[in-house]
Amino acid sequence: MSNQFDVVVIGAGPGGYIGAIRASQLGFKVACIDEWKNAKGGPAPGGTCTNVGCIPSKALLQSSEHYDHAKHSFADHGITADGLSIDVAKMIGRKDTVVKQNNDGILFLLKKNKVSFFHGRGSFVKAADGSYEIAVAGDKPDTLTAKHVIIATGSNARQLPGAPFDEAQILSNEGALAIGQTPAKLGVIGSGVVGLELGSVWRRLGAEVTVLEALPTFLGAVDEQVAKEALKLFTKQGLKVHLGVKIGEVKANKKGKAASVSVSYTDAAGAEQKLEVDKLIVSIGRAPNTTGLNTEAVGLKLDERGAIVVNDHCQTNLPNVWAVGDVVRGPMLAHKAEEEGVAVAERIAGQHGHVNFNTIPWVIYTHPEIAWVGKTEQALKAEGRPYKAGSFPFIANGRARALGDTAGFVKFLADEKTDEILGVHIIGPQASELISEAVVAMEFKASAEDIARICHAHPTLSEATKEAALAVDKRTLNL
Repeated sequence: MSNQFDVVVIGAGPGGYIGAIRASQLGFKVACIDEWKNAKGGPAPGGTCTNVGCIPSKALLQSSEHYDHAKHSFADHGITADGLSIDVAKMIGRKDTVVKQNNDGILFLLKKNKVSFFHGRGSFVKAADGSYEIAVAGDKPDTLTAKHVIIATGSNARQLPGAPFDEAQILSNEGALAIGQTPAKLGVIGSGVVGLELGSVWRRLGAEVTVLEALPTFLGAVDEQVAKEALKLFTKQGLKVHLGVKIGEVKANKKGKAASVSVSYTDAAGAEQKLEVDKLIVSIGRAPNTTGLNTEAVGLKLDERGAIVVNDHCQTNLPNVWAVGDVVRGPMLAHKAEEEGVAVAERIAGQHGHVNFNTIPWVIYTHPEIAWVGKTEQALKAEGRPYKAGSFPFIANGRARALGDTAGFVKFLADEKTDEILGVHIIGPQASELISEAVVAMEFKASAEDIARICHAHPTLSEATKEAALAVDKRTLNL
């Protein structure tokens, strides 16, 4: 039968479509099911990442950064920009075009790799005779059977209790990417990646942005030295960040043009406060998306968070059912999902797919960018592991001076005895690109000395990486 497959993948986000393509490359007959729709109701594969996450946010960050440079930095280059203005609708339109290009690109890749695509919601029907029956609910309902199933259904934004998303005033990442005009006052609850990136977009375009964070520390997962530098720089840019707050009532006032949101909260000193804003972005994490999978039909096990329980190889409690990405344990990162998708396809083929969680890079696309891989200094201290540290500031880097972008630094952490690189932390220009060298080095268990001995082109930002590696043994050459 045409609807019998070796592998059915539910979800076409980064983990799903990449896993489907790799499985097809390995000789399997593969189907991929995805329910995302574009504005016209057609398929929009790519998941949260492509549709309302990584891709559109970077498009808006790029547009807003151009505007910010024109407004504040062009004069330093002798460029006069009189009558500067921003067409928010056109900016949003460009973002939508970028998203569609990626949707279309994924559809092309699936077709090119002979993956059958089904547009709709996939759910389990039953398990029988060593295979699984999967229903596709959509414009063209269908039923598929497969020996192996890969679940890659991603995650959804967490809502504040008592303050559901309306995507008009109380916004998730989805609504925050579709604001029609720059709000005068914007509130952000949560100082994680989504909150800081989207808060930065609208701050650059003129909004007064206030960030409320429940934790007493800023960017707790980031190296402490980097987090302190980031808070200093973001505050200088105009972001108002309040730490250690306790959120109370959140109330939307929907009276026409005067629509607003009020947030009652207790500050770190215990004083009662109220924040009045035009829009409120809620960025308090994400929850695994298993809605509609009908896990009960086959006895698929979930944990207390609603995530699918898997072992180190992404195997669930069911034979030949696998799960990857945001819907399982581990960091909710698109590139982590991709690596798991590839690894699972290879495991199904009897190969030894592998994902090293210790070398998964993290990036926050603010300005300056923040990127890191491996251990933080506070983690090494907590473990009691002896280490050496070295850092180098971008203000001493010739390329950064030429760019006029000298904030931040590169920091290396290495084992005190073996010199093996344990972590690299960057805050500064193009940190998202620079971190890849550190990932490669750590994957091959390189030492700080190895990076210090490698010739880096001049003038480049990557020279700061070399200098930070040199600094581990206190022998920088340009500081």
